[in-house]
Amino acid sequence: MLKQDDDLRFNNYPYFLGDQDSIGEDLDLITFDSIALGGVDLGAVKKDLFVKLDLDDFGWLNKDSVYFLEISNPSFREVELYRFNTDGKLAYKELVGTAVKSENSLRNPNPYFNIQLGKDLSPTVVLRVNSKVPLKFEAFIYPYSSFNKNYSLRLIIISFYFGIMVALFLYNLILYFAVKDRVYLFYCFYILFIGLAQLSISGHSYFLLQKNVFLYELSIIGFTTLSSVFVIPFIQLFLRTDEYIPKYEKYLYLIPLSYVISLVLWQMGFVEISYSMMDLNGLIFVVCFFTIGIIAARGGNRSAYFFLLAWSFLLIGLVVLILHNLMIINLGSYANAPLLAGTAIEALLLSFALADKINILKKEKEDEQLDKLEAVKENERLIKEQNVFLEDMVKSRTEELELTLKNLQNTQTQLVNQEKMASLGQLTAGIAHEINNPINFVSSNISPLKRDLKDILELMDVYREKGKLEFSEESKEEIDEMEEEIEFDYLLEEVEQLLNGMEDGAKRTVEIVRGLKLFSRVDEQDVKEVDLREGLDSTLILLNSTMTGVIKLTKNYEDVPMVECLAGKINQVFMNIISNAIHALLDHPIEGREPELTINTFFKDGMVGIQIKDNGVGMPDKVKEKIFEPFFTTKAVGQGTGLGLSIVYTIIENHKGSITVDSEQGVGTVFNIALPVNQKG
Repeated sequence: MLKQDDDLRFNNYPYFLGDQDSIGEDLDLITFDSIALGGVDLGAVKKDLFVKLDLDDFGWLNKDSVYFLEISNPSFREVELYRFNTDGKLAYKELVGTAVKSENSLRNPNPYFNIQLGKDLSPTVVLRVNSKVPLKFEAFIYPYSSFNKNYSLRLIIISFYFGIMVALFLYNLILYFAVKDRVYLFYCFYILFIGLAQLSISGHSYFLLQKNVFLYELSIIGFTTLSSVFVIPFIQLFLRTDEYIPKYEKYLYLIPLSYVISLVLWQMGFVEISYSMMDLNGLIFVVCFFTIGIIAARGGNRSAYFFLLAWSFLLIGLVVLILHNLMIINLGSYANAPLLAGTAIEALLLSFALADKINILKKEKEDEQLDKLEAVKENERLIKEQNVFLEDMVKSRTEELELTLKNLQNTQTQLVNQEKMASLGQLTAGIAHEINNPINFVSSNISPLKRDLKDILELMDVYREKGKLEFSEESKEEIDEMEEEIEFDYLLEEVEQLLNGMEDGAKRTVEIVRGLKLFSRVDEQDVKEVDLREGLDSTLILLNSTMTGVIKLTKNYEDVPMVECLAGKINQVFMNIISNAIHALLDHPIEGREPELTINTFFKDGMVGIQIKDNGVGMPDKVKEKIFEPFFTTKAVGQGTGLGLSIVYTIIENHKGSITVDSEQGVGTVFNIALPVNQKG
């Protein structure tokens, strides 16, 4: 589960200490006069740490891929990334950390950056670290998929761990109210605070504390201190220290007192001394408790064996963590996992020991107090009920973890929706362009039409006035003169032309709206029989503005049967492929060759075939093999998500069809789609 990809961790860390302005607009490599190997461990320092990382250490980095740089310490207040161009000039910088309002969508406690690779950027990366805790970290670089996988796995591990600790807390708290034994009360609060301490060490309590930097840094020592306060009375009751080490029992309280002193020193600003005392306290803690456990076990205390076994797992976790810190083994970004496993197993075994302690007390009291037999049976019944309750709690937490994983998988669906919105934007632009011309044509003809009609009405009024009297030669001449003045015959002809123009514009508008309806199929959510040629035509209408006068369109439609499909989804397939073909023809023109788009339909072997062909520049084999992969794109940054053809492939696959691509550089590209007539067959 904890296997790491090869060559992910940086080994060389040239560094120097300075202030925030030590890095200017130019990169000075001479300043990095010190070097750390395997990782940085400088303790608590008051100055800012500047570290240089070289991306050329990883020769396998692909310049077309996305990578992430991660720092393995979640408690740094500020981590600033400096990138320089090949001339050594500052290109850009990015700031993250606990004291920085980050725009990163992932709730990853470790600082991380999106690393860009390009010819204009230097492979040298400089980090500035500002911290109130000891400077100790390693740097890793991950491909996009590995980073997401590691983030998801770490989130599952910490969620599963905290779920176990909360379940054990509730379980022992309920046992306390059931049996009224204070050992359960002290133990449940011990495992609660030791679990919270692990969350602080891993950085996840930063989010639980509403991203409050002070509370988070305080919690790293504070939760450990609280756990030590409750573990001492637990050990006293569990191992009966008043019986086995009565002379030294009172000195056990020096351990939580030393933790409190460490906390006070940290608050006063003595960070280095505070963390050194914490490390020393941990060593004294382990030695002292193991000694007490061995003494109690030799004295015949059965619970001491569970205690020693439980603390052995915790000790193993500490040893593995120390081996990692000494760079003898490499756990990568899972350095805290052994300690999490050790504390979880310790908590489980001690819970079993507490349950076993009930059986021991039962056996002892059977010999001394037979009259309490019924009470003991009642305790057994309560334990069984609480075991059922614990199983329900674990099941509930497991379901929550599955829901969390499902939410992570929904991230890809959200990206798909973004691609859909991009297609809708393209649709809207095409519609606006096509409707604009006929509407302007109609509106611009209204004014001359009104003027001409007014002239005609004036003439008609004259005819009416003169008609009341007998027409004389003089009146006839007057009417004739007026007709000649306004060019009555031409006027009637012009009115007819204007009305025809308005009628043509209206018909064009109806045609565009009909094309939109055929493309979107918003009123059709079920599988229906559809004429795919109508879908192709409606798509071409919407993309007409980008092709008119530039690209030659050839349509060879054979008679094909109606196809059962989701019309809107199939139209989305046509839109993505045809728009890609148009972009290929317009963005990469070939001198002396007229851009041409050819669309063929045919029916063969019970399948309806659609062939979309362009005579563009084509694509190499290494690109053709990846075009249906999610997030793969050859477009510039910001012009494509790399999901269009992935969506096309999924839609065709869901319709039980097939899609293939043939391409030759300098000749063109052909997409071949085959769809069955019936979906139920």
